[in-house]
Amino acid sequence: MTQKKPSRQQVYTLIVQIGRKEGDGLPKDATGAALMVYASGVDEAEAVRETVAILKQADTAPLDVTGYGTIAEREAEGHEIPQEERDLMQRALDENAVIVAQMTPFFGDELSAVDENSAPH
Repeated sequence: MTQKKPSRQQVYTLIVQIGRKEGDGLPKDATGAALMVYASGVDEAEAVRETVAILKQADTAPLDVTGYGTIAEREAEGHEIPQEERDLMQRALDENAVIVAQMTPFFGDELSAVDENSAPH
């Protein structure tokens, strides 16, 4: 029996700004939204590419992606990461998946910049 090679996959925390697109599922009056996403990849660039591809398949219009790094990088920056987030990150890793952890719709001019409140802490 051969041993499985350890995975090089890691989970990255991303904030994705999306614009409006027919069928996107956002509230009627929303101008867009910010999504907090946990995505697996061998590097952040792969995690971003996979996230954008999946969001486009889901009939959304990704506009901008901001990366906040791996769990280790976030901890090194002093971010407090609750167990619920850790569980979702582990699920993204286990399933080699993109998980949308939070969606914050925008109503008005908020789409021009992600609010500090939606960034991971």
